[in-house]
Amino acid sequence: MWDCWFAADAGRHHMFYLQAPRAIGDPHLRHWNVSIGHAVSDDLSRWDVVADALAPGPAGDWDDAATWTGSVVRADDGVWWMFYTGAATRENALVQRIGAATSTDLLTWRRHPANPLVEADARWYELLDLDVWHDQAWRDPWVFRDPAGDGWHMLVTARCNDAIPDDRGVIGHATSPDLAHWEVRPPLTAPAGFGQLEVSQVEVVDGQALLLFSIDPMHVSDLRRSAAGAGLHAGTYVVPGGSLLGPFDVGRDAALLPYRSLYSGRLVPGMDGKWQLVGFLNEEHDAFIGEIADPIPFRMPAGAS
Repeated sequence: MWDCWFAADAGRHHMFYLQAPRAIGDPHLRHWNVSIGHAVSDDLSRWDVVADALAPGPAGDWDDAATWTGSVVRADDGVWWMFYTGAATRENALVQRIGAATSTDLLTWRRHPANPLVEADARWYELLDLDVWHDQAWRDPWVFRDPAGDGWHMLVTARCNDAIPDDRGVIGHATSPDLAHWEVRPPLTAPAGFGQLEVSQVEVVDGQALLLFSIDPMHVSDLRRSAAGAGLHAGTYVVPGGSLLGPFDVGRDAALLPYRSLYSGRLVPGMDGKWQLVGFLNEEHDAFIGEIADPIPFRMPAGAS
């Protein structure tokens, strides 16, 4: 198990997560043997696994190679929307796109007939160029209501098209009036020394807007690596901002949360209203763990407020 995301309904938490069988042996192969699992809980600690939510689509579809990380929101008519990342076999899973599935009960999901719904726009974002990067990054959609009540926003793991190759990681941005029709916008962040910023999320905690994302040291620019030295670690980072839409100064204000094996950290409100941090245990002693961690009461790290 690795990346996870959450929804709450009728007093229960629903967790969706990427999963692959341990029988494949090499944990790096999990990305090509993936489905989206589903479990429910009253307390974020004790989980009951239910039927899987999604798996890769039929041969020839836009998501027949993989269904990766996403997020879930509820529309005004009560229908749940799961936005997720898809990749196609015909492109050797090198081009990422974003689509959606809908549900009335969080249990049975149907792919949207217009999938994929959101694709990278070359005006601002890097498209596939194997001389520059190993894939076309356009994944991990985090969808949330506009703070002013005007439609919806989506954050995306993306790469801009106008910086040195190992410094192009940005938080991509798209907007929609209705969840079905999306317009790609310029990035919300500037290049800050990362090749990519994964599994982003924004929330307001105690009146402070926060951006969370995760970083793998393999995806750090040479310049930032030299400046950070031994202080550079994989894990979940947090950045304060002026609002849910920023501005966010990733280059100056990013602070590592003090749980270095926790990746894809998500802020989840407990039923008591207190924020919990939940993610997966990534690596310890160079071995992949692949388990969802117990919830951690969230505290702002020093230097992040």
